[in-house]
Amino acid sequence: LGLWIVYYILDLILLLFVALIFVSALSPTVEFLSSKKIPKPLAIAIIYVLILGILISLLTISFTPLIEQTANLISILPNTINQLLILGNIDPNVIRSQLPDLSKDLFSISKSIFDNFITIVLLFVLTFYLLLERENLEGRAATLFVGKEERVRRLLEEIEEKLGGWLRGQLFLSLIIGVISYIGLTILQIPYALPLAIWSGLLEIVPVMGPIIAAIPAVLLGFTISPVLGGGVAAMYFVIQQLENHVIVPQVMRKAVGLNPLVVILAIAVGGRLLGIGGALLAVPIVVVGQIIVLDILLERKR
Repeated sequence: LGLWIVYYILDLILLLFVALIFVSALSPTVEFLSSKKIPKPLAIAIIYVLILGILISLLTISFTPLIEQTANLISILPNTINQLLILGNIDPNVIRSQLPDLSKDLFSISKSIFDNFITIVLLFVLTFYLLLERENLEGRAATLFVGKEERVRRLLEEIEEKLGGWLRGQLFLSLIIGVISYIGLTILQIPYALPLAIWSGLLEIVPVMGPIIAAIPAVLLGFTISPVLGGGVAAMYFVIQQLENHVIVPQVMRKAVGLNPLVVILAIAVGGRLLGIGGALLAVPIVVVGQIIVLDILLERKR
């Protein structure tokens, strides 16, 4: 019965786990502001405002070229699709026949986006209250283990440190992929390099499928210029994805959370197989928590 309940509320458990990751990443800054005699609710609100301000500043810096290039990209999209249909000898009527199904899919996608928006709001609310009650929650969790309170506190602190490191590492990965994509697209002289690179950096958060989805618009643009350039763009994204999967992600995660690169690769593969994209995304932090607990148990047995 307990396992069935856990399975039934698994999405809520994962949401709480993600909130704990955010708490781990933000708690050092909250503690710093609190040490300056700033009330904790105000400190958390300041951090939220700072994060929002940083995002707005980044968008403002690239606002003009991003909007202009994205608008141009959207304006040429119909012609791009027509050229690709001609190159591939595809009958446009086949595409038109799929439009009714596409409208249904768009409705489902819109509903999914709304549901995800509600989930994100809930995530930030959970993070806010968990940051407020962080010390009390740690103390209550420790009291559940009579005679081992200090050991549990130490474990929780270590888990919090590693989870915060994982989130910071994930943000660093997005920055690396975005910069590499921008450099590669600029060298190949692909139009709209800025929005395409930002798209690649954002989708780096999505394991496995993210890089593939990010490559599609750039490859399409390349083929509209010339088949050789389209193949070159596809090859560039393939190389970036291979570097990401086998070099960048394992090495960054090794620095961030101390996991062996092979363990990182296997964890992402197993997480993706079990729980899809969400499982692949959360595989590394889950393995980190498991590793900390198992190592502590083994050390205790040796003692």
